Amino acid sequence: MGETVPFQLDYVPETILKKRRNNEEWAIKRKLQLQQRVKKSKGDRSEIKKPEQFIREFRERELDFIQMKSRSKRQRRAPVMAESKLIFVTRIRGTTDMHPTTRKILYTLRLRKIFSGVFLKANDRTMDLLLKVQPFVTFGYPNLKSVRDLIFKKGVGKFEKQKIPLTDNNIIEQALGQYGMLSIEDLVHEIANVGKHFKEINGFLCPFILNKPEKALTGKKKLYKDGGDTGNREIEINDLISKMN
Repeated sequence: MGETVPFQLDYVPETILKKRRNNEEWAIKRKLQLQQRVKKSKGDRSEIKKPEQFIREFRERELDFIQMKSRSKRQRRAPVMAESKLIFVTRIRGTTDMHPTTRKILYTLRLRKIFSGVFLKANDRTMDLLLKVQPFVTFGYPNLKSVRDLIFKKGVGKFEKQKIPLTDNNIIEQALGQYGMLSIEDLVHEIANVGKHFKEINGFLCPFILNKPEKALTGKKKLYKDGGDTGNREIEINDLISKMN
């Protein structure tokens, strides 16, 4: 019998072993990242939607689109006229039953989040857009006190790609001095009076992040004048602003 040759492992250079370890560590890290992403996308909801839920939501979105077109046709027959040069609009509903076209309009109005609010210049285009997204917003004509309270308490401006709370007149002068704005009070009056630089000033202001009002919104999709929450509140928007500010 010949001698037994001991089993020998192939020699693997240290550099290759190190590379393998790095690859394994990267793979584990990547797997954890994917798991966290999936978990985040699902949120804390353990419930999985049933087919009938998807069907119901699809039908609700299609109904939203049909109703939007119907409101637009009625508006063309009887144009909605604004009673003020300035409008304040706030989004009060989510996206479950929202058609993509509605979402696009809300994004155009800078109303990406529920309970966010913006100033708008009243004109035919603005009234037409508000009519199309009426079930998801409420709006009206803010007075000087409401404009001042919103800007002083909730005002945030975007300057040099940064969001800055409006707590210092120097910020206003640096960002808007070329339009004659030297103080927060100047900004308030330019917005309230819809001045000649309203577009630039309003573009500087970020959408206002408002508080959810207690008992002021009941979730009814009917028009405010019919006992619901949505649509034009006219001067009564000031009461809602005070509760959300």
